[in-house]
Amino acid sequence: MSNRQTRTPTSVLLPTVSWTGACDEVAAQLGPEDELLIIHDDRDDPVSGRDQLPENVRLIRAGDPVGCSGKANAIAAGMEAANHDRLVWTDDDFHHPPDWLTQLHQDYAEHGPTTELPAFVGQDPLAVLLEPIYVLGGTLGTYTGDHAWGGAVIFDRSDLDETRFLSELRQTISDDGLLGEHTDVTSVQRVRRVPMGGSLRQTLERHIRFNRIFATHDPAVAKLSSVLLVAVLVGCVLFPLLAVVLTVLTAGIGVSFGIRRASLLLTVPALAAAVPLGVYAFARDTFVWGGRRYHWHSKFDVEVLNE
Repeated sequence: MSNRQTRTPTSVLLPTVSWTGACDEVAAQLGPEDELLIIHDDRDDPVSGRDQLPENVRLIRAGDPVGCSGKANAIAAGMEAANHDRLVWTDDDFHHPPDWLTQLHQDYAEHGPTTELPAFVGQDPLAVLLEPIYVLGGTLGTYTGDHAWGGAVIFDRSDLDETRFLSELRQTISDDGLLGEHTDVTSVQRVRRVPMGGSLRQTLERHIRFNRIFATHDPAVAKLSSVLLVAVLVGCVLFPLLAVVLTVLTAGIGVSFGIRRASLLLTVPALAAAVPLGVYAFARDTFVWGGRRYHWHSKFDVEVLNE
């Protein structure tokens, strides 16, 4: 029986400026009615010069963002160009196994809009130190809060008010942060390993962006998390056994998601580092993402600056 009869036709949106292994991996999973949209910025991007594309793969030129992030601009352009109502968002920086798209469709049949989970793996010393923070906030936080992760999320246009969503998307930074405000997403305990950092500056800029996204889209939880962080660190100083318990707990959480990293033994130093880094994140007026500098004044007030 063909995919035409067994699977809803799907448009997969993958923003990237270069053709990566992820593009090949996703293209190989397309059914005869599916499509993969490779969304890039402009004609100067390396991917735009690719001569041959796999079947059912299209290049979409989004142009430079105005008043939003490059990622938000790309997703908006991709949704407008997509032929199908079933949509999958993904990224170019992690491995997509052969059953990736099939699993997402199975998830949607059971749960409706569904997201997988990220596990961020540090590529430089600071990023490795911060891995426990991202296990707790990025992996566990996404799972327990049913937050959308733009690296692997599936939904239908009918699951949200698309006109309003696209309008707001072109005025903000976080595509998945906004998606979570427009539709209920169920997270499944399936983790994709995503490289993080590579240099001190890259790690700092990512950490600033993540802090700002968290505070913008979930301000009450962000404030509570800051208070709890300070309280936990004070507790670790007063009661050293708490530091041991916290480290073991974080390592156990990591193992439960299939994340077995020695860096999780650095849980307390990571939490300690998160305090000054958090202060630094909100002391900064701007941050860099994907080669562009942004001044994020408020949720729907974004200024794109020359980097």
